[in-house]
Amino acid sequence: MKRVFSTKRVGHAGTLDLRASGLIIAATGRATRLLPYVEAKDKCYTFRLHLGYETDTLEWDGDVVEQDEVLLEEQNSSVILSPFDKLRVNSEAEPRSRRISRADLEAVLPQFTGDIDQVPPRYCAVKIDGRRASDLAERGRDFELKPRRIHIESLRIVGEGGVTEGSSGKEFATFDIECVCSKGTYVRALGRDIARALKTCGCVSQIRRHRIGKVSVESAVRGEDLTREHLKSVEEVLDFPVLKLDDEQMAIIHKGNWIPWHEPVEGAKMQQGRGEDCERLVFAADSNGNVLSVCRYEPGRICPKIYLGED
Repeated sequence: MKRVFSTKRVGHAGTLDLRASGLIIAATGRATRLLPYVEAKDKCYTFRLHLGYETDTLEWDGDVVEQDEVLLEEQNSSVILSPFDKLRVNSEAEPRSRRISRADLEAVLPQFTGDIDQVPPRYCAVKIDGRRASDLAERGRDFELKPRRIHIESLRIVGEGGVTEGSSGKEFATFDIECVCSKGTYVRALGRDIARALKTCGCVSQIRRHRIGKVSVESAVRGEDLTREHLKSVEEVLDFPVLKLDDEQMAIIHKGNWIPWHEPVEGAKMQQGRGEDCERLVFAADSNGNVLSVCRYEPGRICPKIYLGED
């Protein structure tokens, strides 16, 4: 991006796990100041849940830390056996795979929608005393990660029975799941917790981020194919209302002063930025429709917040 756009000022709205794929939104120049608002938008992921084993990284090919023991099914439930006979039958029976159906999974998914507390994976970027948890885990250090409040808007099963090569444990079922969630959600931890709700253990693969806010991966481009023509305008990425100002009003905003505004502003929703209180934000555009500023809308006035135009 620095090379293509001839700038040193670039940034992105959140990375992906090493094994994940999909959408990353990046910005150049003064638009980097908008990234906290992009990062705060809801996100849509798909992932494959592997039931039957759990790994240290919560990925399908990590080191196995727990393997589910298969259940022994009674061979003849219609025959009443003595305790000794039951013990003999079960000890001689061949283990059969544990069975968890699509209906079983659908029954527990509602537990994970809405506002929930989630403990991040041990291998993550959360800082503990200034060190990443993943770095501490690599060194075999003991530490505790505290639960974080997240929001899951929706969970739905989109497939089952898929195979991911290289599984390090023995699985008895896989399900493909779509998740719409808030910032701060760890899909790997979500898979772990869903498996535990099913009274087994699990991990995930095939994590893919399809959408951030209103931007989908279908409109994205690979880094090696990036050109200046792929640059999107800020209003294509963030859904703030656009207010058109005349030259005099824009000059006042540029100088850092507020302007009176008594017209109704539709769609000015409460926004949450990093380390900032909730506020209603709007884009201010010049008479030609070019967005030059992000402003805070208050009843009766527009206050400048982030100037995006050239000085």
